[in-house]
Amino acid sequence: MEVERLARGDTIDQGIVAQTFQFSDTKIITPLKTYDPNNEFDEEYFEFGLFMSRREYKVINRRLQRGRIASFKEGHYVGNKTPYGYRKVKIEGGKGFTLEILEPEADIVRLAFNLYTEGELLPDGSRRRLGPSLICRRLNEMKFPTKSGNTWSPHTIRGMLTNPVYIGKMRWNYKKSVKRMEDGKLVVSRPKADPSEWLIVDGFHPPIIDKQVFDMAQELMANRPPRPVKGDTTIKNPLAGLVVCGKCGRKMARRPYGPRTRADTLMCPDPMCSNVSSDLALVESRIIGGLEDWLSSYRLKWEADSSSANTQIEIKRKSVERLEKDLVALDRQLSSVHDLLEQGVYDTETFLQRSRTIAERIQSAKGSIETLNGEIALESKREEAKKDVIPAVEHLLEVYYTLETPKLKNDMLRAVLEKVVYTKERSARWRGVSPDDFELVLYPRLPDGSG
Repeated sequence: MEVERLARGDTIDQGIVAQTFQFSDTKIITPLKTYDPNNEFDEEYFEFGLFMSRREYKVINRRLQRGRIASFKEGHYVGNKTPYGYRKVKIEGGKGFTLEILEPEADIVRLAFNLYTEGELLPDGSRRRLGPSLICRRLNEMKFPTKSGNTWSPHTIRGMLTNPVYIGKMRWNYKKSVKRMEDGKLVVSRPKADPSEWLIVDGFHPPIIDKQVFDMAQELMANRPPRPVKGDTTIKNPLAGLVVCGKCGRKMARRPYGPRTRADTLMCPDPMCSNVSSDLALVESRIIGGLEDWLSSYRLKWEADSSSANTQIEIKRKSVERLEKDLVALDRQLSSVHDLLEQGVYDTETFLQRSRTIAERIQSAKGSIETLNGEIALESKREEAKKDVIPAVEHLLEVYYTLETPKLKNDMLRAVLEKVVYTKERSARWRGVSPDDFELVLYPRLPDGSG
């Protein structure tokens, strides 16, 4: 291979590759030259080759992107995922792709626009307009699946109602990839770009919605825009990303009410899910109490299991010692077989048969020793990890309510819990139903196979 094959990735990746070869004293053999990373001139030539290759890659990528934009401006569809209501097809007798209407999905698109602009018909003959949340609920009630087969969400409906693809146009640069460093890690997000940066052109595909209906939807959307996202993105939910709905599997979300109304609640974000919400503080308190109960039982279980695990480890170590002694004896036997061949006691056929049998036994013993040593190392590591869980949970229980921010609480909980499954069947508004009448299943972070 050419050395340019190592120039994939960013400049920092090239540096890591070059350092790895240099520190491991590894030569790089290519059809044109053999590079010695510890040779000053080879190192310089190697780094220069990577730099030029990276530059060539950037040029090629820039040309490809320009080609995509040029094809887009001509009306071709260059996206990977197709919008709901369409499928991607090759243009007959020409280059590139376009979109073709999928009637079953297109009917749902027309229904969504109709419910948003005109509304649903009521028994008295009047109509009531529905917003994205109610449209989402209607489609889920009618069991219409999304493109991916999931349930509809208000965000998906809002994106559909504002997508110009449904009037025969295409939109470019709607969302841009933004990279930033957070806590030393690269985070990539795709926020919606400013409308002045969008590029909208006429496509080859047929429209599903009349332009008049689409314009009316945009006017109504402009009069009632979605609630803006606050600039403050600090975590305010100590259970963020941790509690999972026991009915639909989605991550439970915090619902704020404001200090003058009532306390924040924890709810399932799926509008069709029947899981009942509860006060966030109550769920948090139950999780901490559950950890306390689990720690008590786990400590007893670990003390009981630890003795059994140590016994198993000791048995395996003795088995290894026995196999190593057998291996020494087999080596002696193999040496004796060679001596008997040289003395003429064994003929060639007997020698080959005996030596083959002993060699197979040696190979089997070596394989058993390797397997047992691996199991001993894994079991020892697992026991240490199980033991380390106890002080981690103890520390959490000791300092949890002294932590100042929800983020610190969330970090500590996620360090000891994989997830918490929440299920609640009845609301506390029913007579005789307690506010804490819900079920929590805790999944602590334990080493594999530890129970």
